[in-house]
Amino acid sequence: MSWIILFVAGLFEIAWAIGLEYSDGFSEPIPTAGTVVALVISMALLGKAVQDLPIGTAYAVWTGIGAVGTASLGIVLFDEPATGARLLFISVIVFGIVGLHLVSGGH
Repeated sequence: MSWIILFVAGLFEIAWAIGLEYSDGFSEPIPTAGTVVALVISMALLGKAVQDLPIGTAYAVWTGIGAVGTASLGIVLFDEPATGARLLFISVIVFGIVGLHLVSGGH
């Protein structure tokens, strides 16, 4: 269950990271509020997950999910470049997340 909680925490990390762009430097009230709510939920779920998972593993996976999701959505939503090198390094992060899950006894 902790891995599922950690995954959802990572999804909320993506939400608040993308929310930063929409909040326009925290000048747009509704996107700013959504960003803050997503940040609080993400942190709360991360805190819950680390009750059962090692902090180093959980934090690396959480930030990895956030990095992959945010970089991917940056490409889709904000026309950021989708170069071969960029996609390669995003995939390296995915392999790292999967690897940490496997060596940490996650199912």
